[in-house]
Order: sequence, then structure tokens, then C-alpha cells
Amino acid sequence: MKKAALAGVALALATMIVTPAARGADIVETAVAAGQFNTLAKALEAAGLVDALKAPGPFTVFAPTDEAFSRLPAGTLEDLLKPENRDKLRSILTYHVVSGRVMSSEVVKLRSAKTLNGQSVRIRARGGKVQVDDANVIKADIEASNGVIHVIDKVILPKQ
Repeated sequence: MKKAALAGVALALATMIVTPAARGADIVETAVAAGQFNTLAKALEAAGLVDALKAPGPFTVFAPTDEAFSRLPAGTLEDLLKPENRDKLRSILTYHVVSGRVMSSEVVKLRSAKTLNGQSVRIRARGGKVQVDDANVIKADIEASNGVIHVIDKVILPKQ
């Protein structure tokens, strides 16, 4: 009986040790470890924003999944990743980031939030669902050492 209990504790500790938040992983490391933000990570690299999101923050990131990026019109992502479009890509990506650690319990009370690109995203909470502009939050409160990630199902675009 003691061996089984110790094995359970060891497994729990091992699980805690390998999770990004338990390791003190930042937003970028947490997103990469999740495995569903490869396109976002590639875009952050192309835009030169990786170091910014590794900074102390705190930040709240509305993170589009790889599937969300795949729904952009054909050729859009490839075009944005070109060096000559770096400023436009930075504008789009910083539109997904809010200063401060805004947990879902706070997000649902907001009507908008100012993003790091200077524009505000519209926030709507109805029937237990939250939308940021026209993207749905599909998973909330993924904690990182320097902020929080809320997963969204669509790439949101700033106003031109």
C-alpha cells in the first residue's frame, strides 16, 4: 500500500515538474509546449516579437491556434511572413496582446480592452461564451510566468 501511494505522489510530482507553468515557463515557452501554436510561434519570430513576449510583462495573449491561422485566405500568412511585411505582421500580432494578466473571470466583465498595438478589441460575454472581436475563446486561463493565454479560434485583425 505504501509503495502505491508513493508511486502516485511521484507521478503527481513528475507531472507538476514537466508542465510549463510549474517550470516557470513564459508565454512563448508555454505556447510552444502546448503544440497547437506552431504558426503563432513562427509569426512571432518573423515579427521579432519573441523577446517582447518573454519579458516580465505581465501580458494577456488571445492566441489563435494553428487551425485558426489555416482559415486565413490562401497566401495571406505566407505574404505576412515576408520581411517586407514585418510591420503589418507586428500590428496584427500585437492586436492579440493586452497589457496585464487578465483572467477569464475579469475578461467576462469587460466590453473592450486596449491592445499593445494601440487599438481596442471588442469583448462580448453571453451564455457562458466569450468573443474577442469575432473570435471565440475556446480555452481560457492558460497560465504562464509572465501572463496568461486565452485560446481563440480565429485570427483577429486590427482596423485599417
